[in-house]
Amino acid sequence: MKIPYVMTPGPTQVRENVRMARAMETTNPDLDLQFYDYYRDTCERIGKFLKTKNEVRILSGEGILGLEAACASLTEVGDRVLVIDNGIFGEGFADLVKIYGGEPIFFKGDRQKEIDVDELRRFLEKDSNFKYATVVHCDTPSGVLNDVSKICPLLKEKGIITVVDSVSAMGGEELRVDEWKIDIVLGGSQKVVSAPPGLTFLSISEDAFKTMESRRTPIASFYCNLLIWKDYYKNKWFPYTPPVSDIMGLRAAVDNLLEDEDILDRHKRIGKAVRRAVEKAGLSLYVKQGYSNTVTVIEVPKGIDDKKLRNYMLDKYNVLISGSFGYLEGKVIRIGHMGENARIDRVSYTLFALQRALEHFGYILKCDIVNEFLKEQ
Repeated sequence: MKIPYVMTPGPTQVRENVRMARAMETTNPDLDLQFYDYYRDTCERIGKFLKTKNEVRILSGEGILGLEAACASLTEVGDRVLVIDNGIFGEGFADLVKIYGGEPIFFKGDRQKEIDVDELRRFLEKDSNFKYATVVHCDTPSGVLNDVSKICPLLKEKGIITVVDSVSAMGGEELRVDEWKIDIVLGGSQKVVSAPPGLTFLSISEDAFKTMESRRTPIASFYCNLLIWKDYYKNKWFPYTPPVSDIMGLRAAVDNLLEDEDILDRHKRIGKAVRRAVEKAGLSLYVKQGYSNTVTVIEVPKGIDDKKLRNYMLDKYNVLISGSFGYLEGKVIRIGHMGENARIDRVSYTLFALQRALEHFGYILKCDIVNEFLKEQ
């Protein structure tokens, strides 16, 4: 199997020390009491990079597990839940709310711009009777970034529990969980963290735990029940056997992030440079306002098939980038410059492959896109 140069917005490249950590000898995590200390210490390291003193948990399952677990644990039949929607994943929270009997109420924003906080404020002045609200930090299919530093404090002013999907943002965008009044924030191993897919992790505030504990009805799930994790360390009991190797790899990846003091500035420089180079070359960005520094979403030029373009990049240059899905399927391509992908050499080569692929299909750029990118570094 020939491993491609993975430049998708997750999964991302995985550093060798993370791969090696996953190959280390393991133990029985249910019976070996040392592992409870190892797990707790790993959670505390994640909390440090999330800038929170809240409880952190690592769950065995890809990032969607975290999203569903938050909704399962908070939602009771008939609960009104505010779904802040300006993208595919933002809208998707409603499906999870409905599975557990909740009533999703949408606040819809422009899908090419970040959520307008003033409009949200006016909406909440008329109706703020919600148990909790969901918001996506970076909506990966479109690359739009929402300002959760303003959205979440506004929601908390109204007594609304806040649930943030930061799977594609945390680590590459600033995130201050406690300062920004975020009750539950969700992350995944395969994005900026740059570990293999398979784990979700989240921080849970005391307000969120109290909301779960004051339910009138039991949580309608076991695997997605966050409450059963609350006293795991005191009781020395995991709800299910943790994936030891995955957690060891995640710990190495989190340590990589904590040691990288330039990580936010590096993502900002690279994200800005990619956007500038794309526009100078005559291509169009999908997002018009509210750009993420972890993924750039580019409109496919008229007359070009996005799958053929991406397949050409893979076949000729061994570079793997993404299309999108839902209402964006066939309309855009996505370059992930997050985590280990956010390196000048990797992004440069990806842009080179993109230019050559576009030229192959008859689209000539207005400039050398790699040179324009490098001018910003």
